[in-house]
Amino acid sequence: MKVLILSTGTGEGHNSAAKAVKEQFDENGIPCVMADALDFASERAARYGRNVYVWSTKRGVFGGAYRAGSAITSARHKSPVYYANALYADKLYAYIVENDFDTVVMPHLFPAEAVTYMQKKHHLRLASYFIATDYTCIPFTEETSPDYFFIPHEDLIPEFAGRGIPEEKLIPLGIPVSGRFVELPPREECRGRLGIPEGRRCILLMTGSMGYGNVESMVAKLWERTGEDTCIYVMGGTNEKLKAALRQKYSGQERVVVLDFTDRAQEYMAAADVLFTKPGGLTSTEAVAAGVPLVHTHPIPGCEVRNAAFFTARGMSVSDRREDAVIQKGLELLESPSLQDGMRAAQKKYGKPDAARRIYEFIVEHGV
Repeated sequence: MKVLILSTGTGEGHNSAAKAVKEQFDENGIPCVMADALDFASERAARYGRNVYVWSTKRGVFGGAYRAGSAITSARHKSPVYYANALYADKLYAYIVENDFDTVVMPHLFPAEAVTYMQKKHHLRLASYFIATDYTCIPFTEETSPDYFFIPHEDLIPEFAGRGIPEEKLIPLGIPVSGRFVELPPREECRGRLGIPEGRRCILLMTGSMGYGNVESMVAKLWERTGEDTCIYVMGGTNEKLKAALRQKYSGQERVVVLDFTDRAQEYMAAADVLFTKPGGLTSTEAVAAGVPLVHTHPIPGCEVRNAAFFTARGMSVSDRREDAVIQKGLELLESPSLQDGMRAAQKKYGKPDAARRIYEFIVEHGV
């Protein structure tokens, strides 16, 4: 077996899922390569695809595209997204053949579209697997034809099947996350490692890889409504403008800590009393694996609305579209150990933290 994992850089969630699965193949000595599907497209086309995605999600128009996609696509009629990704399918085919890959894993729609076109044109013998990284069937998924679809939960089978995907292809093993989020030290040990002051409650606020949300406003409100017994950690990632603004405003105030990009997100999650984050599929799944009480901030219209709805309906998070209401619910969670315990119990009931391992095992068992 030789595995190719195809993702692309329109949000880090897809790449995180890809890396989580790759960890499993690497640990078990199975040859596995991860590549960006858009690297096979022309530079101009790849840049255009990424930029349009970022532009649309940041400006709230993705919701309209989401609704339109749901209306115009079916298992029988292909979308412009399909034909756009078909443009680089021949290059992808040549790469797969030249490197003797027999298995392809796709935690992103774009490569799934390209591989669907490629297999219809070239009739290549190739085991193919799609990984859904949101708690909904995103538009255009139904026009792809991998051997199997790994989906986040069995409760979503009717939705995916209702879009025309054969139910026997739907495998509800969860969204894969790195083992770092599953095998965590105790909370106090993580706090000690990270230098979080003893005796203080810890609020963690994650901005996401693309910097969505009114973070400055949320930090200000959390600052105003908490006291000296509470510290606020902001994971600013690569958003230099945001980090500079927060550091200037809270200069000398040790209760607000603004972090640069870090590979220790799992430790900060484990150390936190409450996590505020947008409802991305991967970050939310990582939070459940880490067992942190979760507050979903205002979602991007489209799939993130569905993610938040899935989590709140099962008691795995609290959320609201209004910022003040989100702050209030988060603080109520912070103040109530019983609410926190109840949420952790729901996360344990519905979560699938071992998804990466189970996906790996399924692929090995059902490979070419």
